[in-house]
Amino acid sequence: MVGAMKISQGVGTTAPVAGFLLGFLDFVWIKYVPFPFGGLGNSIAVWAVAAFLLTFHSRWSLPRATVGAVVFLVVAVPSYYVAAALIQNDDWANIYAPYSLLWMLLGVVAGAVFGAGGGIARTPSRRRIPALALPAAVLLAEAVLQLFRLGDPGVVLSETLGYVGVLVAAAVGVTLVVAPAWRVRAQVLACAVPLTAAGGVLLFASGFR
Repeated sequence: MVGAMKISQGVGTTAPVAGFLLGFLDFVWIKYVPFPFGGLGNSIAVWAVAAFLLTFHSRWSLPRATVGAVVFLVVAVPSYYVAAALIQNDDWANIYAPYSLLWMLLGVVAGAVFGAGGGIARTPSRRRIPALALPAAVLLAEAVLQLFRLGDPGVVLSETLGYVGVLVAAAVGVTLVVAPAWRVRAQVLACAVPLTAAGGVLLFASGFR
């Protein structure tokens, strides 16, 4: 009982509010920000990084961080469709459509991994560097998958390369933010390489490509 109360502290308010803002503002970003930067709004990797940053900058314990990140991403999905309905008159039924429920399920998985990662990355241990490498790795994994799409019908080389450049810049940028020193940043980026391969496999398996 006491443990459940502790988990609810912060998670019960911050996580759902932040999740609503993520989903709503994500749709606004997609609709009004031009490509290639606008492409970040359609990125599952960006949502995963957002979950990491939420728990990395919180004071939540590891269980609370994991739960909070899951709530954060799950709430963001219907919020996205609420924004779509309000801004461009999309069908309100999208909120509970099968594909929306699938995205919520993916949010549970991504929230658990990246929420825990954000919590671990705050604590000095041997797991800290791999945890700090998670945001860069997932962004670079998406960049690699975008390159594999070259040659597919309708894929424009210049647009793809522009978006890949944005993803790589975001991976470097988030590493500069979360890692405290240049030596640590170098270790994090080196660790991100094998994690990128694993992340690419997971993104491909999820149907992202």
